[in-house]
Amino acid sequence: MQVMARLRVPRPVGRPRITPAMILADKAYSSRAIRGHLRRRGIQTVIPEPADQAAHRKRRGRAGGRPPAFDREAYKNRNTVERCINRLKQWRGLATRYDKTATIYLAALHIAGILIWSAT
Repeated sequence: MQVMARLRVPRPVGRPRITPAMILADKAYSSRAIRGHLRRRGIQTVIPEPADQAAHRKRRGRAGGRPPAFDREAYKNRNTVERCINRLKQWRGLATRYDKTATIYLAALHIAGILIWSAT
């Protein structure tokens, strides 16, 4: 949670945003509680609906409501992030959290990112 507390997205005018505009997640995070929480905070969700939830909604007929919105193009960007995380996990120190403090871990993350970026 400390990393999220330091998250700042600069804007052309005004204070930086500290709430993300959109959340990209997989089917495991498609619960009613999670979607409701994000909706109350004004965060757009791009989470695919699992087959069992879709079947239950359809089985209820009109009372089941509409399917949740899903932006297929935005979800495709999630693959890029997943591949980046998988590349970072190849660094043993990052994958197992050998570092004692968050600052040293963040420095190792930056060094790994630089080395991965320079290799491509």
